[in-house]
Amino acid sequence: MLEGLSIGQIVISSQGRDKGAFMIIVGVEPSYVYLADGKLRKAEKPKKKKIKHIRPTHMICEDIKAIYQSGKKADNAALRKALKSYDEIR
Repeated sequence: MLEGLSIGQIVISSQGRDKGAFMIIVGVEPSYVYLADGKLRKAEKPKKKKIKHIRPTHMICEDIKAIYQSGKKADNAALRKALKSYDEIR
């Protein structure tokens, strides 16, 4: 079920109060992902969400991915900037 999901990938929430919201994967577990958007869900306290409740996009934010692969956490401004640039492309 984790095929195709990686840190830095932009997804759309398909269930819950945040339905329709674009978020970035900041952590992955066997059946859950951790999502943050820099506004409602801060990088310090990401949303734990079941994989079946998200729709992945094909866009991966390489800057965010590189930050998390180096062992650090992205700041909220970087998350907002990545989502804004995705929204402009879309």
